[in-house]
Amino acid sequence: MWPIFDYGRFVSIISSSDVYGVVWMRSLAQLHKMANLRVLVGVKRVIDYAVKIRVKPDNSGVVTDGVKHSMNPFCEIAMEEAVRLKEKKLAKEIIAVSCGPAQAQETIRTALAMGADRGIHVEVTGKEYENMTPLHVSKIMAKLAQDQEANLVILGKQSIDGDNNQTGQMTAALLDWPQATFASEVTKENDHLKVVREIDGGLETVKVTLPAVITADLRLNEPRYATLPNIMKAKKKKIAKHKAADFGVDLTPTLEVVGVEDPPVRQAGQKVESTEELVAKLKDSGVV
Repeated sequence: MWPIFDYGRFVSIISSSDVYGVVWMRSLAQLHKMANLRVLVGVKRVIDYAVKIRVKPDNSGVVTDGVKHSMNPFCEIAMEEAVRLKEKKLAKEIIAVSCGPAQAQETIRTALAMGADRGIHVEVTGKEYENMTPLHVSKIMAKLAQDQEANLVILGKQSIDGDNNQTGQMTAALLDWPQATFASEVTKENDHLKVVREIDGGLETVKVTLPAVITADLRLNEPRYATLPNIMKAKKKKIAKHKAADFGVDLTPTLEVVGVEDPPVRQAGQKVESTEELVAKLKDSGVV
């Protein structure tokens, strides 16, 4: 007897009397599990990286009105990695999530054009948005991961506005899921993921079981540009709208920004013709 085990497009015929049949069955089951991944990806709307930042006159923050915004670069990398997992038949659905004002839907549309299947917009406006912290976002992401039955969350390692590098770690903690941060390579091995991490001393390789949280580092991949046909298709994809209260998240500020200032202006350097002149200038300035 030759039973057929069909998981999606992967079909294998094995002999029931063959001892290797058990191994093949296990391998197919693992592949089926990986192919059923539902990936939740956070995409944040930030001031475009090419824009020169200006501090508000009252030093309460930076000027955002009339300034070009785009998807956080690390979130782009996270979205690209999710799309690549789907292209490899390792994921069945990608959900793009963004917290912010109505304009955040533009960021979600960009993610949909890159390859996400649907979007979720958690609307946060005014002072609540200005005072929103990574802990608030982590609570929303954790609740969404549970509600959407996601088994993989991919986030950028940090946003280029706050540079907090906290959301991924706290999301994993709230879910009690394993985490692999600063990922520069993600590959599938049986029923787990092998992640190469960028650390101060070089590279570290870890294995994480699913469900898990991964944060994307700069060298994980190079995000694709959304093509015009995909941009048009993205307009028809669904974006669900929610409030933070829908997930039981209280947006009461947990910290206060005391002030924001421009970095001090560096003094112009001076060129010297000889070592003697350099020493003389250092002595005149009281350095030596």
